[in-house]
Amino acid sequence: MTLYQFSSPSAFYPLARPLARVFAALAVAFLLAGLWIGFVLAPTDATQGEAYRIIFIHVPAAWMSMFIYLVMAFWSIIALSMNTRLSAMMAQALAPTGAWMTFIALWTGALWGRPTWGTYWAWDARMTSELILLFLYFGIIALRNAIDDPRRADRACAVLTLVGAVNIPIIYFSVQWWNTLHQGASVSLTAAPKMAATMLAGMLVMTFAAWFYAIAVALWRVRAIILERERGAAWVAALPLPARA
Repeated sequence: MTLYQFSSPSAFYPLARPLARVFAALAVAFLLAGLWIGFVLAPTDATQGEAYRIIFIHVPAAWMSMFIYLVMAFWSIIALSMNTRLSAMMAQALAPTGAWMTFIALWTGALWGRPTWGTYWAWDARMTSELILLFLYFGIIALRNAIDDPRRADRACAVLTLVGAVNIPIIYFSVQWWNTLHQGASVSLTAAPKMAATMLAGMLVMTFAAWFYAIAVALWRVRAIILERERGAAWVAALPLPARA
């Protein structure tokens, strides 16, 4: 048995359901743990007071908004280069969750900005590039719905996704390239964290919760996409009704 065999929608479809259940359970467990650490155990910030606790939602959502787009770009490259249907379906399944994470990041950022900066919104580089990311997600979803032929839609959305990927490094490095209201990164792979260990633990646990949630939702969504796009296939007609849920 090789992993390559699961590149077929008919082989991946039955596998996606148990995987989705596992990742959903992990998401709930990590969410509860992260909320407990972030909103109960973590100390009050000396500068921002209790308002800082929104980072336990805002930062994981912002990270996931960018990470999901990069995963979509990866699947788009595979779809274009290898002409695999499942890769395009995975990219399609991820787009709504990416848009949702981006919206949460923008919304919580606005709520955090009011007590911190005195304004809900400022057209600085990071906020604006994150808003552009939301429009990219919406554009990809709209483009797919505007094209009737699924294979043409796959190619068009893959190209748009790859073109839009240039926005991800702009978001990430915006605080270094321009003067923005956002502070520099508090967590880095090359330097010690600039926050208390409990705060960092809560933020990382919430990030894993968001990650597992995104995987679970994408797996459930891709099952629905497979059924819709493969409904004329013999293997779909042979499925018992409970297996189609």
